[in-house]
Amino acid sequence: MTAELEAQLRAVSLRVTRPRLAVLAALRDHPHVDTDRVIALVRADHPTVSHQAVYDVLRALTEVGLVRRIQPARATARYEVRVGDNHHHVVCRSCGAIADVDCAVGHAPCLTAADDHGFVVDEAEVVYWGTCPDCATDGTSPRSASPEGNE
Repeated sequence: MTAELEAQLRAVSLRVTRPRLAVLAALRDHPHVDTDRVIALVRADHPTVSHQAVYDVLRALTEVGLVRRIQPARATARYEVRVGDNHHHVVCRSCGAIADVDCAVGHAPCLTAADDHGFVVDEAEVVYWGTCPDCATDGTSPRSASPEGNE
């Protein structure tokens, strides 16, 4: 699996480094996590990797398109490695859990704007809000506070 991550980095002309590999592996195994969770995951295996290194890696990976940064309203930014398919997300109002939702039409941009105002639309971002199955079963009421770093 490391060879695949190394190939992804090389394909976008980034040097293969331990922090970059660790961040990609963490996001591959834990989609939709916030920066603090990424830092904790990386440092569990690589305790000498600094917080700043993780921030820098997330920025670099996002800039080259290997990582997608998402930030639903009233939520902390999250990161994922599922990129390039214009998928959407469903967010639990109670616990902040996030799940991927495939494009309704099947190709980007999933939605046609009623009035594109002359823009050439190449991506649509939709966030569905609701209550996840766990919270619905528990009877947890939606909270008004911002969701934390839940997966």
